[in-house]
Amino acid sequence: MNDADDDIPSATRSEPGEVGLVEPRDFITTEPFTFDNGQTTPGFTLRYETYGRPNAARDNAILIFHALSGDHHCAGIHSLNDRKPGWWNNLIGPGKAVDTNKFFVLCSNVIGGCQGSSGPSSIDPRTGKPYGITFPSVTIRDMVRTQKLWLDSIGITSIYAAIGGSMGGMQVLQWSIEYPSFVKRALAMATTAREGAQAIAFNEVGRQAILQDPEWNHGYYPKSGGPRVGLAIARMMAHITYLSDASMDRKFGRKAVAAHRKPSPASDVSELSMEGIDPVAPAATFDVRFEVESYLRYQGQSFINRFDANSYLYITRALDQFDLAATHGSLEAAFAEVQAATLVIGFTSDWLFPPDQNRDIALALLRAGKRVSYAELSTDLGHDSFLLESPQLYDLVRGFLN
Repeated sequence: MNDADDDIPSATRSEPGEVGLVEPRDFITTEPFTFDNGQTTPGFTLRYETYGRPNAARDNAILIFHALSGDHHCAGIHSLNDRKPGWWNNLIGPGKAVDTNKFFVLCSNVIGGCQGSSGPSSIDPRTGKPYGITFPSVTIRDMVRTQKLWLDSIGITSIYAAIGGSMGGMQVLQWSIEYPSFVKRALAMATTAREGAQAIAFNEVGRQAILQDPEWNHGYYPKSGGPRVGLAIARMMAHITYLSDASMDRKFGRKAVAAHRKPSPASDVSELSMEGIDPVAPAATFDVRFEVESYLRYQGQSFINRFDANSYLYITRALDQFDLAATHGSLEAAFAEVQAATLVIGFTSDWLFPPDQNRDIALALLRAGKRVSYAELSTDLGHDSFLLESPQLYDLVRGFLN
């Protein structure tokens, strides 16, 4: 791809405040890429979207990074029939905190993913078959290095700001370390410089749910099949860690699913119908009884329709292995060359990557003599607070960018 402005897609605005219709694009390279584990692929693909336009100086690029189950589609819609816009549509758009009237916003699906970027479900050009588990293991650093090659290909020579939450925040930190002169501002939220034992444990249970599903078949399964039950269970459990006790109690409490109600869509985990079940009978069935059960089964079902089980294994392992202090000797040493002004945001009810883990990042940057600010937002919405409507968060982001 060349770097002419005509080759850079931009969203078509449909109404004030909204990005409008967007079209995904692919960065494709046939140059061999060597992963951190030493394995090489004969090139790779990254799927991405852009919003807004680069300015004449090409210094207004904002790079957005998605979390574990996210993708490149962070704003706008793909068709007028879309029921849901991109996953950070509340933050990105004309006049919003990340203002596409001012900034050229870019987001890609990570390497190892399954939403158009190269990963285990992609075809290995050397065999004509899906990579499966022959795809190289992926690190956060691999994600960042492939993103840099993509940006180079479209003529982006600096990033005005790198922004991400959760795994996206890890990528923000890795970018500011790997390419210090490239990143001017770094905004990492609801993230960590290394996972604690609890987060690793949750990821391991999810992986085991997939690995113990007979349909996993050592990582080789048809695109339309595979370990759907295992992946659904992994998602159900992980989704709990994104919420909080208070938010779940407020939304569901102990509300029972109404008799004869059949939640939709039905889950592969088990049949969801309550038809013919006496709600006070002995536990002769383990069908869904509570609203929270129905919700989790719906989350599991919707996830298996859009995500690949092997990608889940690969990306959760990348999360677990991310450890800046171990890689560099200490967290302060990891940040020694960072040039970006950094804002770290924690959320009080986040028990996956708690506030103290976010504060540790800010304190290490401070001890390394870097420009850093820390904000802690009071919320009872859990880890996913960074994705939800929050005027406080919008004000922080807008202020940091402007």
